[in-house]
Amino acid sequence: MKSTIFLDKNWKMHKAGDTKMINAVVPGTVYTDLLREGEMEDPFWKDNEDKALKLMDDDYEYVCNFKKPAEADSSDNVILHFDGLDTLTDIYLNGKKLGSTYNMHRIWEFDIKEELEDENELRVYFNSPTRYIKDAYEKAPTKGSEDAMQGFVHLRKAHCMFGWDWGAHLPDAGIYRPVSLICFNKARIDSVLIRQNHENVKIDKDGKESGTVGLDFEFEIIDVAEEYSCSCEDKDDFELNVDIKITAPDGSVTEYKDEIPDEITIENPQLWWPNGYGKQPLYNVQVTLKDESGNALDVWERKIGLRTCTVSTKKDEWGNEFCFVVNGVKVFAMGADYIPEDHLLGRVNPEVTRKLLDKAVFANYNSIRVWGGGYYPDDWFFDICDEYGILVWEDFMFACGVYDLTPDFEDNITAEFEDNLKRIRHHASLGLMCGNNEMEMFVNYGLWVSKPSEKRDYTIMFEYLIPNMMKEFAPDVYYWPASPSSGGCFDEPNDENRGDVHYWAVWHENQPFSEYRKYYFRFLSEFGFQSFPAEKTVESFTDDPADKNVFSYIMERHQRNGAANGKILNYMQQTYLYPNDFSTVIYASQMLQADAIRYGVEHFRRNRGRCMGAVVWQLNDCWPVASWSSIDYQGRLKALHYAEKRFFAPIMVSCQEEGEMTCGVPLNWLPREVKQEAIFNVANETRSDITAKVTWALRDASGKVLREGIAEFDSEREGGNPGSAGADKNILVPALSSTWTKKVDFADADRFSQYVSYEAEIDGKVVSSGTVIFTMPKYFKFQNPNLSATVHDGKITVKADAYARGVEILNENEDLILSDNYFDMNAGEVTVDVISGDTSKLRLRSVYDIR
Repeated sequence: MKSTIFLDKNWKMHKAGDTKMINAVVPGTVYTDLLREGEMEDPFWKDNEDKALKLMDDDYEYVCNFKKPAEADSSDNVILHFDGLDTLTDIYLNGKKLGSTYNMHRIWEFDIKEELEDENELRVYFNSPTRYIKDAYEKAPTKGSEDAMQGFVHLRKAHCMFGWDWGAHLPDAGIYRPVSLICFNKARIDSVLIRQNHENVKIDKDGKESGTVGLDFEFEIIDVAEEYSCSCEDKDDFELNVDIKITAPDGSVTEYKDEIPDEITIENPQLWWPNGYGKQPLYNVQVTLKDESGNALDVWERKIGLRTCTVSTKKDEWGNEFCFVVNGVKVFAMGADYIPEDHLLGRVNPEVTRKLLDKAVFANYNSIRVWGGGYYPDDWFFDICDEYGILVWEDFMFACGVYDLTPDFEDNITAEFEDNLKRIRHHASLGLMCGNNEMEMFVNYGLWVSKPSEKRDYTIMFEYLIPNMMKEFAPDVYYWPASPSSGGCFDEPNDENRGDVHYWAVWHENQPFSEYRKYYFRFLSEFGFQSFPAEKTVESFTDDPADKNVFSYIMERHQRNGAANGKILNYMQQTYLYPNDFSTVIYASQMLQADAIRYGVEHFRRNRGRCMGAVVWQLNDCWPVASWSSIDYQGRLKALHYAEKRFFAPIMVSCQEEGEMTCGVPLNWLPREVKQEAIFNVANETRSDITAKVTWALRDASGKVLREGIAEFDSEREGGNPGSAGADKNILVPALSSTWTKKVDFADADRFSQYVSYEAEIDGKVVSSGTVIFTMPKYFKFQNPNLSATVHDGKITVKADAYARGVEILNENEDLILSDNYFDMNAGEVTVDVISGDTSKLRLRSVYDIR
């Protein structure tokens, strides 16, 4: 039976040329080892990044001494297996060089049966990545993103390690994934491809599942002498035998020993659904490889979900749709873009990732895009996404550059593709694989391109090599050539009416939030707005009060998007009064970010069917920095993340208002006419019809109701659809749709002192609500709400004497997590649940306090 012995103890490391050895942790990295052992300063503190970067001009060596395992003597084969080496190494065992590695994204193996001794010394010598890219760039000045160090495209290493417009220049190195010895006799399982047949699945109108799912298995076996594949259908030609055991979510077991049918049938299948559409049952599959005598040689075990998943690009009245289709159901993708969780990969582990993805589910995500400038996530990332129902858009690791497709580079990347496709293809959460980030668009513009062959090589890589690799190794996973793209061939990538879009006019082009409403993108895979991290997070990289100014040297070192701090302040000037202190600037920036993205997402969800995805840039940070994230590096939730919880909710009411922001004329351009009206919309991203009552109230700044009403279904706009459910004016909102109400005129309202509150009720319970003003917050005459809070029974009740916009509840450490925060409230009380954090010292504020 195959055995795996992990080499995770007795590691030491040192800088090349330095005789001093320090303790090392494997898996881990050079930076985490140096930092833990006191050999370097915190690279995130102030501008220590510069010192840390210089450390990577040196080479480093890891050394491990281990005894020959007993299993090695009784095994025909012993393989030294590396799941991940970052990146340029020479491997030595007992003084003999086994080989070199040059790709962070690959699995590396070496046959060491004949090299093993009773006592062994394994040395892994890491060559400097910074010296390598410098030399490579001098020989071939192939270009890429100006935010990263020149030459980064020459090395198959996470590009963002060399800097990005949210990341530092910290190209760490190390044995960042497990090292093991694999001992086996005769043969072992390299991989198993499981294909699903859902032709006989039935889902009735109530969502109940029945029928059967067929499973076909293809096995790839590594023999002592050769590598070969076998499927259930050609098993008679298979030299060895396999057993298959499938354990259903309810614990029931189906087993096949030796005699395996051409297709294995799963009766009454429990289907896997994205978050919000159903449950996420997982089936455990165990494949046992046996020799001719029935002795077990190897076991392959994974969890799978039964589901179909593809992307529809069907032509329609607006162009071509772009949407995930799971089990035949079109899914509106709601989530964010994911970047590496830490510049120091040695700090990332299953617990860290789960905490982050817990927060994604908290904010009602059903999808996440893994950005192509990092690295392919660890197995546990996909395991957790399987469990939580988060559809993964996985980029191949190419971003913002061009590449020379030399024979060596082609061999390198095709091995990378095979390793990763085999590793992740079985996951229920894997929604699609995408060729690259922003390369089709920018290569089409001629950016970074210095010779015609680079455009040719782009086409070969992303429209020939990878599609063919997908057909061979992941035939049931949808492939998309680039992000953004309209389908490839440089055919108007970023087209509003086809494919996926990266939209940055709001932010990069300084357009107002209302600009979102001019577009009806089919799928947004990137759009965002920056804010500053929490003040306590700022204190993690500086202790000097003088640094607490957004234009200070240290604050701008922790901001990598050029003039972005000024851009935040520019949007702030348009929206709020001048903040009176650093803390208020942070709060105002987070409110801006939340409002900007809310303004877009609500519009896109109101137009469900035409638009089918809103994936926000970005979910997380990899160091403490001002960025587009909704969760800062230390895990603190920004206002945006709470806003996402509300506007990604399965049932959401929103208001399409007309006011100062949409009139298109600045205040000092007189005369001007400002419309004051509102249309409400209920989006229903569930698989069941609902009936909702939408009510509104015009209120003065004290919160007093001046006029109120029930929003009526707009049958004319909805094409005559019978949306009213009777005299109670409830509105029928069919499953997976959005429904509009008639316009309400507020021309008589004083936009400087009156606002509108609105809410949607289902069966008498408020499920979604909001407020809207017709002027800019800086002009609105807020009254002091005199906010106060009472803690009781794991809850916090906030009391306000007047209308309070963006109510923020913080504790001393600013790490409180609540069921809601940064919310609007009328005069009165709102109670929220405490999920985590100390509630002994609370402080509250609202937009009234931005002054």
